[in-house]
Amino acid sequence: MAQMLKINSPFDGQQVGEVSFMEEDEIEGALELAYRTFSDREKWLPPYQRIEILERLATLLDRDKDQLITTAASEGGKPYADSKVEVERAIQGVKIAISEIHHIHGEEIPMGLTQSSVGRLAFTMWEPIGVVAAVSAFNHPLNLIVHQVVPAIATGCPILIKPARTTPLSCLALVKLLKEAGLPQGWCQTIICKNALAEKMITDPRVNFFSFIGSAKVGWHLNGKLSPGTRSALEHGGVAPVIVEADADINGALPLLAKGGFYHAGQVCVSVQRVFAHESIAPTVARGIADAGSKMKVGDPLDPTTEVGPLITHGDVDRVDEWVGEARQSGGEILCGGKRTSDSLYPPTVIYNPSLSVKVSTQEIFGPVVCVYPYKDLKEAIAWSNSLPFAFQSSIFTKNINVALDTVKLLNATAVMVNDHTAFRVDWMPFGGRDSSGLGLGGIPHTMHDMLRTKLMVIRS
Repeated sequence: MAQMLKINSPFDGQQVGEVSFMEEDEIEGALELAYRTFSDREKWLPPYQRIEILERLATLLDRDKDQLITTAASEGGKPYADSKVEVERAIQGVKIAISEIHHIHGEEIPMGLTQSSVGRLAFTMWEPIGVVAAVSAFNHPLNLIVHQVVPAIATGCPILIKPARTTPLSCLALVKLLKEAGLPQGWCQTIICKNALAEKMITDPRVNFFSFIGSAKVGWHLNGKLSPGTRSALEHGGVAPVIVEADADINGALPLLAKGGFYHAGQVCVSVQRVFAHESIAPTVARGIADAGSKMKVGDPLDPTTEVGPLITHGDVDRVDEWVGEARQSGGEILCGGKRTSDSLYPPTVIYNPSLSVKVSTQEIFGPVVCVYPYKDLKEAIAWSNSLPFAFQSSIFTKNINVALDTVKLLNATAVMVNDHTAFRVDWMPFGGRDSSGLGLGGIPHTMHDMLRTKLMVIRS
């Protein structure tokens, strides 16, 4: 009898679903089906068919929007209002992929530049890379799946998608809708299994591309075991730094910093975590973020008025509480929050000037905690921002365009926001970490091009 995986609400523990774990032979069957599907080139899906399927998918997602919002909020704990935005983003993401299909084309390669190349024409074309194995995270249970699955379908790659074990229901709903949209068998399969079996699938030589969203420890481990020639894209976390100069528009910055730090209870890979504010304004900035955070409603994610929902597990609440306690003992001043409100809820917390060596200053907390540190000189703030092995998104608040441009150049980050929080994202922009924070760039158009490879045709006349 198959072992069952129970999916429980992170808010109140109520069971919201149940799925069966796949056995090794079932995973082997799924992998072989994906491989055979891709190997039969005569049955590759032409672009017009992919467009038709994705257009129907967008329509179906819109049709089922209310249920998808409830599912995402129930299993992942993201507040209803934010889950609604996520589902709308997912629909837009499908449309972005459809548009990008029109831009997949090769180019002429010049010939006749040497005597040996005279009398030839050469052109490049793009082909799907092959079987994709994808592992996703819990914090955006529908939209992250869209970011991995839809580019594969758009480029003509069969995909095996393993959702987070805490949030598989949104993934299953998306795959079901893809089949309803007309996607033939073998092109997209959900994999629910134990980690050891997932690793065996991912490292199989029949896999051509590995897409991973999750912890750096797991991502780098799996990346190191990939078969030769398997391409990969890894999206891990960061410890997002923000610099606030003395001339910044503080009133405009504070709501942005509070939203960027406490959105989805800080469970976002680019959440505002470290705010370096000039010493002349640092106390004001810290108190302002704390005031905004203390007014946010914390509670049931299915309540449309909730702004901060639960952490994904009780263990994460324990960890956040422990890290905050360490910061308090290091001399950090707790300006709001700082103590769990239940086994599943942790309120928005602001810590003023904790030690730069404690966990909240050196590791991704993935919780609703923002630290504010005073600095004397901008170079000092930049050095602190660049002091960790993580590099994802960062930001600078200033009215001085020269300072902004200089800081953008000096910060080690894949993206620098000027006068905005670090968690800003739209789904067509390049998005991803560097150094310990990841490998390659996501964003739907960029992921699509990662899932393609070049073929050259040379004609001698």
